[in-house]
Amino acid sequence: MIVVTNTIKVKKGHGETVAKRFQNSKGIDLSPGFVRMEVLFTEGIEEHDELKVSTTWEDKASFEGWVNSDSFRQAHAHRGGQQPGAEGQQTESVMLGSQLTTHRVLVARQAEIEG
Repeated sequence: MIVVTNTIKVKKGHGETVAKRFQNSKGIDLSPGFVRMEVLFTEGIEEHDELKVSTTWEDKASFEGWVNSDSFRQAHAHRGGQQPGAEGQQTESVMLGSQLTTHRVLVARQAEIEG
């Protein structure tokens, strides 16, 4: 199993708005090998907002299948430069940068359910 984390820096005050974009699946939950996604907001940073979008996959091939899919391309069509605004107008992007890291899961635990 692997966890892929995309650390996204955005202009201060825009982190929660950007996080809302991840509420709609855009097909990732239907991708073979997808396990889960979490969007985390880093607290205590003064200069900018930071999100960590962590996705868990059965294996690296499953993640690569998502990245190479039409669903991924459509979900990331407005990434980077300007973002579409109201009535189709272009607005300045709040994105400051991102970094992708991949982690192999070596140990995982879950809470025990008492019955």
